[in-house]
Amino acid sequence: MALDLRHRVRSLMRWEIGLVFALVAVIVFGIEASSQFLTSINLFYLNLSIGEIAIMTLPMTLLIVTGEIDLSVASMLGMSSALVGDLYSRGWSMPLVIASVLAVGAAAGCFNGFLVTRVGLPSLAVTIGTLTLYRGIAVVVLGPSTVSSFPTKYTNIGVNALPHTGGYVSYSVGSFILLAVVFGIVLHATPFGRSLFAMGANAEAARYAGIRVKRTKLILFVVSGMVCALAGILYTFRLSTAVQDNGIGLELSVVTIVLLGGVSIFGGRGSIVGVVLAIAVFAGLQSALFLTNFEQRAMGVVTGTLLLLSVLIPNLSAFVQRGRDVLRRRELGGAGRAPAREAAS
Repeated sequence: MALDLRHRVRSLMRWEIGLVFALVAVIVFGIEASSQFLTSINLFYLNLSIGEIAIMTLPMTLLIVTGEIDLSVASMLGMSSALVGDLYSRGWSMPLVIASVLAVGAAAGCFNGFLVTRVGLPSLAVTIGTLTLYRGIAVVVLGPSTVSSFPTKYTNIGVNALPHTGGYVSYSVGSFILLAVVFGIVLHATPFGRSLFAMGANAEAARYAGIRVKRTKLILFVVSGMVCALAGILYTFRLSTAVQDNGIGLELSVVTIVLLGGVSIFGGRGSIVGVVLAIAVFAGLQSALFLTNFEQRAMGVVTGTLLLLSVLIPNLSAFVQRGRDVLRRRELGGAGRAPAREAAS
């Protein structure tokens, strides 16, 4: 058990080191592609483009570590955006709108978690269903309408930099950094975080060890809903527009980043540091390709390729490692039998 844990940690560290090299390669590629790549304005727009996606990767990381997944994250963002527009257009004050949307996000996450933990349905099937359900609610709430008459002090949050950051850090990325610190401490420095890894490695063993698996997973789904609602609010402020299709398709980017960050799709392994590095690689690559006039409609090809590589490479590595372990055991077994034959003779 201890040997297996040390092997997992070493594998994860190697993956993170690989991400550092990948980030360096992306930076070099970006500099070669355009002299604008490292300018302050491009870095800030890179901030704006990745902020809400980065926020949604955090609860997704914790869920996948436990062996679950939430594919409805982008639909919850879209539903939250639609609710912001609808409630504000009805005359609600913006603070009340924000509080209400966060509550609805928590309820949506709780619904996902209830179906997974209490009804016993697989999270993949549940969240594929609620992906459509929450997007449908957004359509019902707003229909073809567009709401864009939000107060300037809120829309400025979406497009301005945080004070005292030199114009580099957007409010969404600032929110992500704060949340990443919290999620990182929870995952890597608390008994709760260790229980998440235990659940992902073996849910039955975790249950026998006294971990309340169902309740813990339900909490994570609720947190996921609230965080996605926050992302939806920030997304609405950034675009200064609420429409029913806001954020459509972003779930693929979220899952890609999390897996690229070294989080095992089978659960039990991952780190917030790896996910943060993957966000930087993903955002930098997107920005560099944009500056080369790469066809933006083809970005799905890049995202899909990264997703496949994120799943394929760790599994190939594990397959090679298992082969090495088998050969090593055979060599040790052969070395042990040889002295025994000599003694018998």
